[in-house]
Amino acid sequence: MSRPTIGDQELALLHYLAEHQPASVGEVAAGFGEARGLARSTVLTMMERLRSKGYLRRRQASGMYRYSTATGPAEAMRSAVGSFVEKTLSGSVSPFVAYLSERAEVSDTELAELESLVAQLQSQRRER
Repeated sequence: MSRPTIGDQELALLHYLAEHQPASVGEVAAGFGEARGLARSTVLTMMERLRSKGYLRRRQASGMYRYSTATGPAEAMRSAVGSFVEKTLSGSVSPFVAYLSERAEVSDTELAELESLVAQLQSQRRER
C-alpha cells in the first residue's frame, strides 16, 4: 500500500529535516519556517501531518519531541510522481516523455539517467 501523497511545501520540509534531524519543532520553525514566512504553529501542523502520513517519526527526549524522517525524500518524491502519473496522466507516461522531448533543457546527466531507466525497464520486461 502506498503512502499518502504530500505537497510541495511538505516535500521541502521533509528535505530540510532529512539534513537536520533529529530536530524539534522550534528548530525547524527557525531554520525552515522563518525563511518561508511560516509561523511555528504552521510548521508544527505540517510536521504532524507528515507524521500521520508516515513520513516522519518523533521521540520524546528531555521533555521535548524530536522529529526525524521515517522515509527519505526520494520515497516521497516517487509517491508524488506516481500519484501524478496515475491521477493527472491517467497512468500513461507518454505525455511526460513528450514534454521532456520538447523541453530543450534536459542535461546530459538527466538524459543518461533516462537512458539507464529505459535499459532497466527493457531488462525487466525480458525477464518476465
